[in-house]
Amino acid sequence: MSEAGKPGGSAGGKGPPGLKQIRERIDDLDCRIQALISERASLAMEVRSQKGELPDGVDYYRPDREAQVLREVLRRNQGPLSDTEMIRLFREIMSACLARQEPMRVAYLGPEGTFTQQAVYRQFGHSVNGLSQPSIEDVFLQVGNGEADFGVVPVENSSQGIVNHTLDMFLHSDLRICSEVELRIHQHLLTRARSLEEIERVYGHQQSLGQTRHWLEANLPGVECLAVSSNAEATRRVRHAPDSAAVAGRHAAEVYGVPVLFSNIEDSVDNTTRFLVLGRNLLPSSGDDKTTLMVAGQDGPGTLFKLLSPLANNQVNMNRIESRPSRRGRWDYVFFIDVDGHVEDENLKAAVAELEGQSRMVKVLGSYPRAIVGRLPGEE
Repeated sequence: MSEAGKPGGSAGGKGPPGLKQIRERIDDLDCRIQALISERASLAMEVRSQKGELPDGVDYYRPDREAQVLREVLRRNQGPLSDTEMIRLFREIMSACLARQEPMRVAYLGPEGTFTQQAVYRQFGHSVNGLSQPSIEDVFLQVGNGEADFGVVPVENSSQGIVNHTLDMFLHSDLRICSEVELRIHQHLLTRARSLEEIERVYGHQQSLGQTRHWLEANLPGVECLAVSSNAEATRRVRHAPDSAAVAGRHAAEVYGVPVLFSNIEDSVDNTTRFLVLGRNLLPSSGDDKTTLMVAGQDGPGTLFKLLSPLANNQVNMNRIESRPSRRGRWDYVFFIDVDGHVEDENLKAAVAELEGQSRMVKVLGSYPRAIVGRLPGEE
């Protein structure tokens, strides 16, 4: 039955009598919201005028300031929109306003359609120039030589663990960690096959195949699983192969035009990947920060105890520790340690000074805002 034919309806499909007033209020609010967004963009241009002409987009971008703004968005939010929906709206507004100052170039582990590209949009919004790179090393190189203002690389998955190659790049890089991004990862089975019985092979990144191993064994027993360089590459391969499937995200399905046969096939209900934002400078404190240290101890017994003692002595909370071969010699290791706080905080500054007095090497890889975590219902 049409809206006009329903009780309380009106001719011409205009709806109940009160609907017109509601729509008029919405139109009025839209006008006011648009005017305020334009005013915000104008103020962003005034910021540029105050700073003067700077050489790169990175010089206009302040991750510490952005984190403070988004925390205030969360504090003010009273619904009905979720925290994540509100963050996403403000992130895009800030992205568009920042682009009026100078569009930023952000290198990421590609190709287009990867979860890392999604992390770029989560952190910077869509008003950036994304630079797809074939490897983590290339992301570091692009940022290091100034071809990109920032870079985004994966560093850890909640079910598959650390991305070793990302940590290893810091052994010989002077780049800093400027932010972290946590992205809820939903894996889907993408294919042109009409049923599971038609699928003879499955492509996916090694991490994604690992994240869906139980589902694949239960639903596609005996089907060959082939690891490729990325989930985007997996999706590209199955575009014209109806006997094949890819494990990938919905973004890859949209980019390459491959249908989703089954959704959310990841084995863990809280499958999350953490990404690092790489830059060239150490940032000021945002008020709620983490710091990553790379340290190497002196040879001899009790090395790890000696490295951790300064943190405990100065009441510094450690979140994570990972060891990697130093490449200096056999069985020689460096440790990557995440702690709460900013390196300029008095207790952490004292801990670092104490570490420097009894360690072979101490390097502050970055002090950066803690990830602002929130999710949209059904976020892909």
